[in-house]
Amino acid sequence: MGESDQGLLERHEVPEEYRWRLEDIYASEAAWQQDYDEVKSQLPDLEAFQGKLGSSAETLLAALKLRDEISQKTGLLYAYAKMRKDENTANAKYQALDDKARGLLIDVRGVTSYIVPELLAIPGERVEQFIKEKEELGLYRHYLEDVLRQKDHVLSLEEERLLARLGEVAQAPSYIFGMINDADIQFPKIRDEQGREVQLTKGRYRQFIESPDRRVRREAFEAMHQTYKRQENTLAATLQASVKKDVFYARARKYESARQAALDADNIPLSVYDNLLKSVNDHVHLLHRYVALRQKLLGLDEIHMYDLYTPMVPDMNVKVTYEEAKETIKKALQPLGEDYLANLEKGLTSGWIDVMENKGKRSGAYSFGPYGTHPFVLLNHHDTLDHMFTLAHEMGHALHSYYSNQHQPYIYADYTIFVAEVASTLNEALLIRYLLDRSKTKEGKKYLLNHYMEQFRTTLYRQTMFAEFEMLTHQMVEDGEALTPERLSALYHDLNVKYYGDDIVVDRDVDIEWGRIPHFYYNFYVYKYATGFSAATALSQQILQEGKPAVERYLDFLKSGSSDYSINLLKRAGVDMTSPEPVNKALKVFEELLDEMERLT
Repeated sequence: MGESDQGLLERHEVPEEYRWRLEDIYASEAAWQQDYDEVKSQLPDLEAFQGKLGSSAETLLAALKLRDEISQKTGLLYAYAKMRKDENTANAKYQALDDKARGLLIDVRGVTSYIVPELLAIPGERVEQFIKEKEELGLYRHYLEDVLRQKDHVLSLEEERLLARLGEVAQAPSYIFGMINDADIQFPKIRDEQGREVQLTKGRYRQFIESPDRRVRREAFEAMHQTYKRQENTLAATLQASVKKDVFYARARKYESARQAALDADNIPLSVYDNLLKSVNDHVHLLHRYVALRQKLLGLDEIHMYDLYTPMVPDMNVKVTYEEAKETIKKALQPLGEDYLANLEKGLTSGWIDVMENKGKRSGAYSFGPYGTHPFVLLNHHDTLDHMFTLAHEMGHALHSYYSNQHQPYIYADYTIFVAEVASTLNEALLIRYLLDRSKTKEGKKYLLNHYMEQFRTTLYRQTMFAEFEMLTHQMVEDGEALTPERLSALYHDLNVKYYGDDIVVDRDVDIEWGRIPHFYYNFYVYKYATGFSAATALSQQILQEGKPAVERYLDFLKSGSSDYSINLLKRAGVDMTSPEPVNKALKVFEELLDEMERLT
């Protein structure tokens, strides 16, 4: 698995065994079109239920079932089109298909927008009576309770329809950022370790920033950020539009803030967010200690932002092929039991995964678990230890989707984003423990400790820093302030100084980093990485210490989808996220790793 120095492979050159099988969703575009036409033809039938949901139990059940059928099919249509586009974002045919699928999503949201306001107009006792009359309606009890919970924030029928029709416009900032970031932005060439000119890509940036050669790290860092700096006005305008969109929707729905609106969707108390920021801010001294240790181990007079990703341990440039990564992950996840391992094997061998970077392919990695087919995983795999962890992470997501889809009806299959990062980071925690336990040398152990501490830095600290940035930018807009490039960069700079401390040179190039983070368009998403990481750290310790009872609780959690509120599902699995305890415990683990690394050096 490799590519020539001249550049990346074209999509058609990628070997079949390293490509996902989107044919498992639709065997042909004709089959896609058939489902598309069917959904279009069903929309008037769903519209016909308008004004009648409260008339009888039969009518309510029929409307909800038809809504679910249409939504499920639309989900498959969108998944196929999106993933085809992601294979090569410059492919005009699939850009058009993706646009068409997005348009259909908006149509479906428009048609279904009457359902929630109409449900809220039915007296609670009549809903209860309907459930008694029609046993099948019992399935929808949690859904109906969740709708009623948000009664104060649902608008009139006409207003809801108007908001639904705004959907496509509301997606514009995120979509425009995606086109700038994935299709239009062009990075310069830099010199690699051998002095050869090579094209910088987002996929290769991670390799270069980890390079033991400081010149390569610095050149990649400066080239990456200066490229974004040249687009700073466009990027600031795009991000401001996205934040204003969040604030508009929150105000339209009578929330006190965009943050409250975003958290209420999952019924998460604001205190969970506040506890996270407080716990991490109370422990930034550990990150400062880590930076000082890194400077010492790298033997640097001064440490810069581009020195944060390179391994602190010399001569441990571990190469892990994709095939080796798969085998190691299977061994590391044995504590999760035979059933989990059998499903993992199925995922690794049955066309779920798109492995290699190719020209035009969407950057990064994700898992997508549409209902009615198997999950899909996008990677841009390079043969590094880090990318082995990426595979373990994304397979955690994929198997969470697989278990939920197998054990839940469509209405509850899609777990919330709040719990989404638990399954992925738990896999990483088990993988690092497996590797640490089998490390034969002091240097090997130090290398792995470095890697695990990097997980804490990049997931618990960095994502919390992002969450703080997101909270502050939304507060600025809510206070009527403009998000100019200067203000965004000054805010981002100050946060880096606070989190990383006085021992590091916070290079001005990093000030523009806010301009390249896709998650800032996801509306208070990133804090869930940090809370999920904390929950996963706690659950992985329970699984390794308790064995079978903890595994059973965990598998039940994976099978639960969104059949109850996220906070309740995690409590049953063994973690209470309403208390600061899980985050503080995770930070305690970080301190122990730091102690051990300091002892070994």
